[in-house]
Amino acid sequence: MSRGAKNVFVASRLPKRAGVSGWVATLPPRRPRPALSEAILADVAIIGGGFAGLSAAHRLSQLDPTLRVALFEAGIVGEGPAGANSGFIIDLPHEVSSDDFSGESEGKFRDSVLLQRSAIALASQLASENGWGEALFDPCGRYSIAMSEEGDRHLEAYSQQLSKMGEAHRLLKGKEIEAVTGSKAFTSGLFSPGTVIIQPAAYVRSAAECLKAPVRLYERTPVLSFERSGDGWLLKTPHGSVQAAKIILANNGHAESFGFFRRRLLHVFTYASMTEEFDPARLGGDRKWAATPALPMGTTVRRINTGGGDRILIRSRYSYNPGIEITDAAIRSAGGLHDRKFAHRFPALAGVGMQYRWGGAMALTHNHVPAFGEIERGVFAACGCNGLGASNSTAAGMAAAERVLGHQSELVGVYSRLAAPVLLPPQPLTTIGAKIHLAWREWRAGTE
Repeated sequence: MSRGAKNVFVASRLPKRAGVSGWVATLPPRRPRPALSEAILADVAIIGGGFAGLSAAHRLSQLDPTLRVALFEAGIVGEGPAGANSGFIIDLPHEVSSDDFSGESEGKFRDSVLLQRSAIALASQLASENGWGEALFDPCGRYSIAMSEEGDRHLEAYSQQLSKMGEAHRLLKGKEIEAVTGSKAFTSGLFSPGTVIIQPAAYVRSAAECLKAPVRLYERTPVLSFERSGDGWLLKTPHGSVQAAKIILANNGHAESFGFFRRRLLHVFTYASMTEEFDPARLGGDRKWAATPALPMGTTVRRINTGGGDRILIRSRYSYNPGIEITDAAIRSAGGLHDRKFAHRFPALAGVGMQYRWGGAMALTHNHVPAFGEIERGVFAACGCNGLGASNSTAAGMAAAERVLGHQSELVGVYSRLAAPVLLPPQPLTTIGAKIHLAWREWRAGTE
């Protein structure tokens, strides 16, 4: 990035796809929207066509249907990190860490719930208005599942916390969770009904297709730079440009590629594998369910009913990659771990192979807050998802849209109370610390 008196911000790198997501590969072909090839005017330009960018565009359109919005996606909608997501729009935090459940932790819990349920409200409205079916958008809830005594204790403690907050949930013992999953490997589970399960690539595709004019989406159109121009900003792309009054950066970790939040974002990849289709008669239990692990950084599992057969998704393994890209070798290495986890959980499916493997980028901050707010005059960030990308990025995109228009809401209030991302240690300390911490957290998760 170069940044001088004229406020010029130049992208130092562009997003790269990390393998082929099974979510994308199992969808029918789609014709992308044309790339920008001329000079245009817009009231708001949005950089990034994932959960945050699409949600910002829809929220802007809701608040002011006359607003000219230009949304730029560097690649093809659904084929970036959003389409690599595990597909949980979660309404509750994974845990509340305070043992005595103090007023401060209760407040953080309620703020987190407000953010995540705001995301679900927008997603539910889009699903209702556009007739999305359960294969794309299913408000069926989720399970947290344990495979060890430690995991069991964690779910029991979490259940007590949820009870104190008046949140509906249900604990399941071994036989009960086996009846859901068809697997004897799981020792207990906790069901929470508020989570929505999505086919993430289909969701972001559909959210893009239902954008209403004068919102315009440009795919295969990376923003290469933007600079101050009069009272607004001039954004340049490979074959066009846009003069916009305001900008929303909805490109998560790639905000750093423009020079923002330097030494404040941790670029972490998580990995997933999806099996080939198998005969559903081979595995008992429900044919469609989704489960997060009882312990942090454990293994996420989904059973997907595809009509012609079923598939299992396994997500596990985390790596720190400050260059915001990974190699095929890293995906293969994570895939070996997935194979072992799959075999342990589902011995009845011996011989069923993995058909798709991929990685997805996340942007974390050391103090677990988003990279959010007005970072230059007229430039607003909705980045730093800290995991839970479908929920947190959607909420951040909505809040950024509201900030752009000066709209006051409870959602904006929550973001206004959050601290800024703290500075990370200098290199190589950050890399050493991040890799040790990730390895330790995965070791702590154990069999989970």
